[in-house]
Formats: sequence, structure tokens, C-alpha cells
Amino acid sequence: MMLQFLVGTLVSLINTGIHALVTVVAVAVARSAVPRHTIWPRLHLMSVMIAIAVVLKFAHMLEILVWAATYLVVGVAAADGDVLYFAFVNYTTLGYGDITPVREWRLIGPLTAMNGVLLFGWSAAILFEVLLKTLEHLGLAETPGPRLPRN
Repeated sequence: MMLQFLVGTLVSLINTGIHALVTVVAVAVARSAVPRHTIWPRLHLMSVMIAIAVVLKFAHMLEILVWAATYLVVGVAAADGDVLYFAFVNYTTLGYGDITPVREWRLIGPLTAMNGVLLFGWSAAILFEVLLKTLEHLGLAETPGPRLPRN
């Protein structure tokens, strides 16, 4: 059981590093892509959000490939099992259950799911932050705080 936790923790750390790198790049790109004045600010906002979402999706796919490679190396799935599919199902917490790990690696699926949930939440936070900052730069965001009644 300790080997499963060790492998799961190591892969989670690798994936967290990948996500951290992608976060730094995505935020830098988003900041540099936001001009102060644009003719179509909403279209610009949409393009920035789509670009960041695509970058994050590629990061998740890379992280799933890291899990699949790990599954292959340690022999998690049966010989006829599709490790990439198995990694996708676990990482996304879809959990079809049509492929199951070998008995010695039963905990690797939940460890993969924990990693996926954490990184999907992180991605949602990145998208939200980029949205807020882009709205602020384009002058489309309202100032936070209580509203005073109008006379």
C-alpha cells in the first residue's frame, strides 16, 4: 500500500509542477494580450478566455498522459487494458468501472482522481482570475463594494 501512495504522490507532484508552469505561462500571456483600448473589447475578452481554456486543456491532457505512462510502467491495468482510457476515466472522476486496476494497485485510481479534481479546480481559479483581470483592463468590470441608492 505504501508503494501506491508513494507512486501516486510522486505523479501528483509532477503534475502539480506541470500545472504550475502552465499557470505562470497562461497568466503572463493573458496579461500581455490585454490592450488598454480595443475596438471590440468583448470579442477580445472571448479570445483571451478561449486561448487560456485551450492551454489548460492541453495541460490536463499532458497530465493524463503522465498518469497513463505511470500505469504502464507499474502494470496497473490488466494486459488487455487501455491505460490511456483508464487514466482519463480516473483523472476526470468519470469512473465508468469498465476497466479496473490489478488488485495490488487498487488505490491508484482514487489517487489519480484526487489529483484531477485538485487540478481542475486550479484551472477554474485560473480562468476566473484571467476573466476578472481582463475585464478590469478593458474597463468592463464594475467596482466591487456596496452600491449606494440613486436619487
